[in-house]
Amino acid sequence: DPQPGERISDPACGSGSLLIKCAKHVGTDNYALYGQENNGSTWALAKMNMFLHDVTSARIEWGDTLNNPLLVEDDKLMKFEVVVANPPFSLDKWGADAAAKDKFKRFHRGVPPKSKGDYAFISHMIETTHKASGRVAVVVPHGVLFRAAAEGKIRKQLVEENLLDTVIGLPKGLFFGTGIQATILVFKRNKKNNDVLF
Repeated sequence: DPQPGERISDPACGSGSLLIKCAKHVGTDNYALYGQENNGSTWALAKMNMFLHDVTSARIEWGDTLNNPLLVEDDKLMKFEVVVANPPFSLDKWGADAAAKDKFKRFHRGVPPKSKGDYAFISHMIETTHKASGRVAVVVPHGVLFRAAAEGKIRKQLVEENLLDTVIGLPKGLFFGTGIQATILVFKRNKKNNDVLF
């Protein structure tokens, strides 16, 4: 629910469609859009997409969000009210070896496994939200809800910190290129209760 005056980010923005949907939802031109995309040709598409939809003020960076976040100010991660993403599912070799020494301390709840970067994106997204008003919506594979070991530890910590707000199960075959069942996780900072809606 992006509101007028808010900063909106997508750390795996692809061609920028989620950011554009958020901009349209605001209903005015009073917003700021930020994105980062690792694939150069997709990043170029995002820049063109912003132009075609008359979103002239968007800042879209080209680079690897997990290993080199470029949405920074004063050598700190930028903070946003709304962070949305449909990151690559279970990204292999996402940069786990360097995560423990991350200068932004994004992985303080634990380092996700090398072969599955889902919680790396989730951790990054949460750490880039304002503590008073931040909201995150992220599309992830269904396994994120159940996998154990490091992911189980991170998941438990997110629940104990009262950050997880809603879990929305989606049917199989909803996304192009994969038949994997997906889920939308909604995280909220400064929740008023400790319920989780399924």
